[in-house]
Amino acid sequence: QVQLVESGGGLVQTGESLSVSCAVSGSTFSSYAMGWFRQPPGKERDVVATISRNAGGTYYADSVKGRFTISRDNAKNTVYLQMNNLKPEDTAIYYCAARTTTFVTRYYLRSDEYHYWGQGTQVTVPS
Repeated sequence: QVQLVESGGGLVQTGESLSVSCAVSGSTFSSYAMGWFRQPPGKERDVVATISRNAGGTYYADSVKGRFTISRDNAKNTVYLQMNNLKPEDTAIYYCAARTTTFVTRYYLRSDEYHYWGQGTQVTVPS
């Protein structure tokens, strides 16, 4: 059984940085394309950043481009999201997601393309 466990969320002030992690267990991590999604209060879940199996392909939502960095360590079965210059509009529950794929360079943007999800971690940036 595949399990995704996020960690590292918290409360930070505007302009500060935070890193969230997602540890994957129960299967071969390198066979998954990974993604980070977020759901702000009262809004729908939306893509933040995604990464291919070999980290050769990445995608960032326009709202986070230049501030967030997605990365993965296949030896540690972990995907990371480094968030810099955080803003109040970044406040959300952050979810990681995994999708089995045979394509090593492909990344996926839609939540319905992912097979497994973590429980989420709260990131709060007060206004």
